[in-house]
Amino acid sequence: MGRNELLGALQSVIGVVERRQTLPVLANFLLEVSEDVLTVIGTDLEMELVGRARVQNLAPGKTTVPARKLFDICRGLPEGAEVSLEQSGDKVLLKSGKSRFSLSTLKADEFPSMGSATAAASEVRLKRVELKQLLERTQFAMAQQDVRYYLNGLLLDVAPTRLRAVATDGHRLAFSELKRETGVTTAQQVILPRKSIIELSRLLDATEEEVVLVLSPGQAVIDIDTVRLTTKTIDGRFPDYERVIPENGDKHVLADREQLRKALARTAILSNEKFRGVRLLLEEGTLKLQTHNPEHEEAEEEVEVSYSGASMEIGFNVNYLMDALGVMHSDQVALELKNAESSGLLHEAEDRSSKYVIMPMRL
Repeated sequence: MGRNELLGALQSVIGVVERRQTLPVLANFLLEVSEDVLTVIGTDLEMELVGRARVQNLAPGKTTVPARKLFDICRGLPEGAEVSLEQSGDKVLLKSGKSRFSLSTLKADEFPSMGSATAAASEVRLKRVELKQLLERTQFAMAQQDVRYYLNGLLLDVAPTRLRAVATDGHRLAFSELKRETGVTTAQQVILPRKSIIELSRLLDATEEEVVLVLSPGQAVIDIDTVRLTTKTIDGRFPDYERVIPENGDKHVLADREQLRKALARTAILSNEKFRGVRLLLEEGTLKLQTHNPEHEEAEEEVEVSYSGASMEIGFNVNYLMDALGVMHSDQVALELKNAESSGLLHEAEDRSSKYVIMPMRL
């Protein structure tokens, strides 16, 4: 078989294999050949990735081999090389041109499987680019190692006419909605763990090709043609995000997205490294940004904005503002504020399908 096909299958699965394992077999790939298809499976017990490659003249059978070593060998072989794999005793021999590698194996029946979806599953089909955008617009707001374990992931909220992705770390919230017929009859919510979201973003390409989501209690399966990802879902109650999104901000600011982002990036240089606060001073037609740090250094930027209303000031974490602006695509952004104690709402000027909520800071 071709080295490129094999490497493609290994590459799509390698991300799940942890460097340090609880069980020795988790450091291995399960390789299975049947009817000219090589299936490569990797798992960490929470998530399973299955990659497939077309092969010829390989004897049917299955075994497990060290994942990282097989991947590194394949990557090191010349582009377009032919590769053969054969099992002999407790070793797998990999040959390519004048190269020979003998890898140790572990029994295939020791390899854990996550099983298939339960009967109570609902299936959603959408374009890969649509799912990729939903994730890209929200995943940055997931928590990392929060004791509220249900925040260390991303909520998929599916209803008959829409699909939503929501992530929050308790200080900010990212929401993105895709309006379309989903094929599900009743609304369903699942929380996918952080690691599976990161892998999924890596595997999805921005094409019109189809991706299939199968959501069932405790487990989700995402099928992307040659790769299938199965993940346990996080059991927990996600916050009521609709209540968190402020709808009554009476101060509406329109700004040039790139200009605002660059001004924030410059003021961020002199912000407090621990708290990352930036003060926003809003007046008619202008938005001033101010930061300072424990070394008594200060930065101030002034950005022209479209705003007519009472002046106010409010503090935010500068990184949270920049993260939200960084995933938007429009030229103009809207910032809606109420007062210094209420959360701010950011969205693209002409499009409210993605919204970003940021809690204020006392500065």
